[in-house]
Amino acid sequence: MRNWSYLEKCRIVRLNASLFPVSEFEASLYEEFNLRPVQVEANSPGEIVPHVENCDALFAISVSLPESVISSLSRCRVISRLGTGTDKIDVDMATRKGILVTNVPYFCVEEQADHTMALMLALARKLPQMARAMAEGAWSHSKRQSRTNQRLSTQTLGLIGFGNSAKATAERARGFGMRVIATRRNMKAPRREADDLGVEMVSLDRLLAESDYVSLHLPLNSETYHMLDEVELSKMKPGACLINTSRGALVDEMALVNTLREGRLSGAGLDTFEKIDPFTEDEAPPDHPLLELDNVVLTPHVGAYSVQASQDVSRGGVQNVVSVLSGNMPLAENIVNPTVTPRFPLADYDSKFFGDGAH
Repeated sequence: MRNWSYLEKCRIVRLNASLFPVSEFEASLYEEFNLRPVQVEANSPGEIVPHVENCDALFAISVSLPESVISSLSRCRVISRLGTGTDKIDVDMATRKGILVTNVPYFCVEEQADHTMALMLALARKLPQMARAMAEGAWSHSKRQSRTNQRLSTQTLGLIGFGNSAKATAERARGFGMRVIATRRNMKAPRREADDLGVEMVSLDRLLAESDYVSLHLPLNSETYHMLDEVELSKMKPGACLINTSRGALVDEMALVNTLREGRLSGAGLDTFEKIDPFTEDEAPPDHPLLELDNVVLTPHVGAYSVQASQDVSRGGVQNVVSVLSGNMPLAENIVNPTVTPRFPLADYDSKFFGDGAH
């Protein structure tokens, strides 16, 4: 068994300590690898910097790490995002400073696909409207609404992005008998996986025009910000539904609200938002027009959660840190900035580094 005692001397900071407390499983990993993270709840750069400026490694979940925080990291070797998206981290600044930015890209693929299907089924069967009808005893009204339901096996699902969560969603949707089409940035990429799943690759315009359900599976960056704005939403098939379990700012929320109010779209299922922040300790009903609509299903960014996903993200995030602090590169697929020149030289990743069953 490998001796990890040398890691005890490393200064490691784990942010979001109150909003996302360390689980028993995560704590067991710290014990296994002899890590002693300082647990901190700080949100503004001014609050964060004094805790992190002399750290060797940094764990982060939902907190923003802008340029001012990254530039203060005098000896940090690795920022380990305990999750997937890194749009809140100034990755460019980290790269310039020789800091690896890592994530756990596969930890919630199954959960996101399940949540996407759950939102789609709720919209297809008008569950929000039926729940209200049940509470009000509006039996006749509920039956009139249900008569417009469409059999799911007659519908087309359009996937914007064709990464791991989209492929898992396609597999599930095909099980329901749906036609599945998809688009992605590189339309010249090999199509073998799409063909194997029975997914047709099409242009974005065609996808929007033909899909009864459009589901987003993209990271948020300068190219994808508000990619579905008023113009693009107007291209969607009349009566279609939008589903977003990726990042809220992929969609212009007010344009979506207007489109739903006007009846051009029949519904939306949203787990992520641009103007509603579920990652706050200030719990209060949000003031947002989406909550006033009766044809939307809203969940507070919980699509990634399960016991198994939580364990996967903890394991992957901790192993990213241990790899770097031990002088090794993490798994290549976990490195967000692969062009970085590490401020301390690192050996290639060794698949036997963690022993059996590490990943």
